[in-house]
Amino acid sequence: MLDILNAIIPNVVSKPDELWVSIWQTIYMMVVAGSIAFAMGMFFGIVLIVTKQGGILENRIVFGILDRLINIFRSIPFVILLAALIPFSRIIVGTAIGTTGAMVPLVVGTVPFFSRQVESALSSVDKGLVEAATSMGSSPLGIIFRVYLKESIPHLVRVTQITAISLIGLTAMAGAIGGGGLGDFAIRYGHQRGQTDVTYTTVLVILIMVSLIQRGGNYIIKKTTH
Repeated sequence: MLDILNAIIPNVVSKPDELWVSIWQTIYMMVVAGSIAFAMGMFFGIVLIVTKQGGILENRIVFGILDRLINIFRSIPFVILLAALIPFSRIIVGTAIGTTGAMVPLVVGTVPFFSRQVESALSSVDKGLVEAATSMGSSPLGIIFRVYLKESIPHLVRVTQITAISLIGLTAMAGAIGGGGLGDFAIRYGHQRGQTDVTYTTVLVILIMVSLIQRGGNYIIKKTTH
């Protein structure tokens, strides 16, 4: 088996430790940045849905400001965001390089996208359910948790799935400026040194990660759809 691998992917076989480190760095960035972005995006998405016109906590000022900020940050290409946030990253986490330095731009780049996805998912909830809960005297907080979030679980899982897959792509781009992970591994060896087997192996690993996210998300969606 080792002889076959040496013949197919010799440059990968010669550096297995670096490949595993890169995989774990990508997973680390996804888990940490993804968790923070999930919490913030969920919060902002809920604020958008409840403060918009006709919402249970309608507030045009709050909605207008948040809506515009999300649109602004969503319009900035991630590569530019990486460079623009270098000083901010140094202030927040003490460094702008490596997996730790990549956390800030990953969060800033993911939160606006996920916030908009959450808003879209919550918008799918039947307005009749919201009106019924309101007429029964439910508090805004009760409506958010018992109606919006409970009824839109499959949709929220689906948008989380989409965002997680998108985040894998962002971590790869972060590797272009020394953020570590599979992107950095592919660029250093696959691109700069012309080791194409490293590039193809990196692509294969990313495809496996995407497939696992899709399978896990589809399973949850199937179990929560009613």
